This record gives sequence, C-alpha cells and structure tokens, in this order.
Amino acid sequence: MVASIAMSCRPTKKVQSIQTAIIKKDTAQIVRINESPIVDSVAIVKDILKKITQQKIDFKTFNAKIKVEYYGQEESQNVTAYLSIAKDSIIYIQIKGFLGIVGLQAKITKDSVTIVSKIPDHKYVQYRTISYLQEVTQVPFNFTTLQDVLIGNPVFLDSNIVSYKALNNNQMLVLMIGSIFKHLITFDKDNLLVTHSKLDDVDIQRNRTCDITLSKYNTVGGFQFSTYRNISVAEKSKLDVNMEFREYSFNETLKYGFAVPKNYKRK
Repeated sequence: MVASIAMSCRPTKKVQSIQTAIIKKDTAQIVRINESPIVDSVAIVKDILKKITQQKIDFKTFNAKIKVEYYGQEESQNVTAYLSIAKDSIIYIQIKGFLGIVGLQAKITKDSVTIVSKIPDHKYVQYRTISYLQEVTQVPFNFTTLQDVLIGNPVFLDSNIVSYKALNNNQMLVLMIGSIFKHLITFDKDNLLVTHSKLDDVDIQRNRTCDITLSKYNTVGGFQFSTYRNISVAEKSKLDVNMEFREYSFNETLKYGFAVPKNYKRK
C-alpha cells in the first residue's frame, strides 16, 4: 500500500516540476523583455513631439501687458509693451517708455508691417512687407512664427530627429534638423511643456543662433502659458530680450488698436 501511494505520488511530483520549470521560464522571459524592450525609440520620441504640437495654445484673441527688457549692441531699454492678437489675422503692439508715453506702435498682418513712431523729433509712419520681421530679428519669422513666439508655442519643429537624451531632472533633449535650423529642444517629460529651444543655422556659411527660454508656466483659459521668456539672437550682432507678462487673457475683446496720424510723414 505504501508502495502504491509512492507510485501514485511520483507522476504528481513530475507534473509539478514541469509546471514550476514553465513558470520560471516564462518569468525569465518577461524579465528579459522588460530589461531590453524591442521598441522603436525614435517613433516614441516622434509621438511625444506630435503631442507637444497638438497641445499648442489654440485661441481666437489674446491681450497682454508685458515688461520688456531689451539689450542690444549699442543700447538697452526697459519698456512696457501692450499686445493684442486676433489669431492668424492681425497683431497690434504699443510700446510705452518713460512716464508711460507711447513711443512706437505697430500693426502686423500676414503680408505687411506698419510702424508709427511718436518719439519727439522722430515722428513718422513706415510701411514695410512682412520680410521686415526677418531684417529686425535676423530670424526667418513670418506672421505665424511671430504669433507663436508671442503666445509661447514651440516653433521650427521638425520630424527629422537625429538624437535624443533623457536628463536626470525628468527632462528630455531632442535634436532635429530641418531645412533652416538645427533645433535642440528641451521639454518636461511629464507635462510636455517646452522649456528651451536652441536654433542654429544648417547653412555653415552663416553663424546665426537663436535661444528661446520659457518658464514660470501658469494655467489660464485651460492652457499652460509661459509668463516669462528670454530670447537671444546672434549673428553679426547680438540681441537679448526678456519678456515678463504682467497681464494676459485669451478670447476677450481686443484691448489695443492702431491708428496712423494724418500729419505723419512717410519714411
């Protein structure tokens, strides 16, 4: 009877051993998959950049009061800028300097720039094409690019990703190369907010760089809005602009307009 019990137990023990081996084998396979996943990392990064693009601030109108610090090669100024934007249509800018006196006004459309100078002894109106933005900034800005920079949306994104790196502070660096710029973009992996863009010319004959830093994000109108920006542009000369948004609102009536005085001479 003891022998029969022993005989009946042996198959059971053998089955258990096989099951245990299968479990161990499967577990080992799962661990290996977790440690060395077979994934397309570039595709994942491209998907992240796609999500960053999709969460760009979408709006109808925008108003803002901005403290601007301007540092150029020959001068520096602290002014207050008043901004109104009707999306994809028009940008109004008023610049007030000492004692709140309006010094400059600008109206920018998709194909033109109109500037009115109200500075004593320098009163004039100037009509230019949209290419004037590129002359002033040394960056290939069109209306849409300028609009995105003012709103705080990322610019010059490209699908041609050449490298990427995760940083210890939960940020990621991605280098992409477009037709105009090599773009090194830094963003937070959790909320996908862009914190820095470094643009360098693809054309080796030029030495143009543009750095855009975005920080101090606040939630407004359902969007994450950067209330502080630093923009640095350099080629033959260098220009630094700090922008601190003191007041800002989306989708309200435009606050600031534009008018050309009749007696102003055309420059």
